Amino acid sequence: MLRILTYALCLFFLCQPGLAQAVAQFRGPDRNGVFPETGLLESWPEQGPELIWSREDLDRGFASVAVTHEAVYLAGLDGSEEFLTVLDHKGNLLWRIRYGRGCQRTNRDTRCTPTVQGDRIYLISGRGEVVCVNGGERKIEWSVNAFEKFKGEFWQWEIAESPLIVDDMVIYTPGGNLTSMVALNKFTGETVWQTESLNTPSAFVSPIVIRLGGNRIIVGVLTEHIIGVDAETGDFLWKVKYHDIETPTFHPWAPKNNCVTPLYHDGRLFVTSGYDHVGVMFRLLKGGREIEQVWINRDLDNHHGQIVRVGSYIYGSNWIDNPIGNWCCVDWETGKTMYEKTWQTKGSISAADGMLYCYEEK
Repeated sequence: MLRILTYALCLFFLCQPGLAQAVAQFRGPDRNGVFPETGLLESWPEQGPELIWSREDLDRGFASVAVTHEAVYLAGLDGSEEFLTVLDHKGNLLWRIRYGRGCQRTNRDTRCTPTVQGDRIYLISGRGEVVCVNGGERKIEWSVNAFEKFKGEFWQWEIAESPLIVDDMVIYTPGGNLTSMVALNKFTGETVWQTESLNTPSAFVSPIVIRLGGNRIIVGVLTEHIIGVDAETGDFLWKVKYHDIETPTFHPWAPKNNCVTPLYHDGRLFVTSGYDHVGVMFRLLKGGREIEQVWINRDLDNHHGQIVRVGSYIYGSNWIDNPIGNWCCVDWETGKTMYEKTWQTKGSISAADGMLYCYEEK
């Protein structure tokens, strides 16, 4: 896969002088696909934005990039191994390092977006190795084969989780019969806590952390459950069996194929997935220690391009019984579909400066 125009456009929008806040993880500073930049173009020139630079020699991958004031970080597959590549803002190679093994089944290209915090870069390989790279010394500081250590179990397309940093912990979701989610010390890789097991594989969802009533809750999605975990102890605060709400019937294997990171805002949590799943809005109660269903929406079953909330609305593309997809807007408060519009096909979405950036799949 050649990463050419996509990266150039990312840099065009995210790396201009006066960058408000460095993008250092999957889906931006708040992990919700909404970026803090302002003063962006409301319309593009007829020939498109100016191409700043491009490269055709990068490793293969589906992952997005992490951008800081100093550099651009991307992960990719070369042969059967995964590499971290670091570029400057002019596209020049600064350094590159092998960090783990790639996926071994279909669609093997790298899926993990690096998480950058100071001089440390955190990654999860396609085989479940959780790795800390010291950017100052340009070497691996520690590496834990967490998938094997915690006897993980993945669904058909292996691992597509980007690491979440919470205080001094790196969060990873191995799934399986030993545990569902673990926290590793971000400086040493030692285990801080591990949850009990829900005896289900991991999905392809990168977790988030929410703060409510003085509590911090890590929200993740496995193949069968939506979970809320106490960030301090690793105890389950709540768990919801997603497909007990409404089981998809069009694709018999689809109930395990969850790919979309949940959205959280002001005590509410929205979860969706493709293949004819429903989108579900929950309300968190008692400081986030309990959860209840508010509404469901059958139109916005996002496949894997993610969703965003802008103002009082949720935006994204859907699956609609086939891989073509429409683009939808759903009211955050009521779950009412405001519009469903045919475009070229489904795709990915992000937002900045009150505008949506839609990148269709084909």
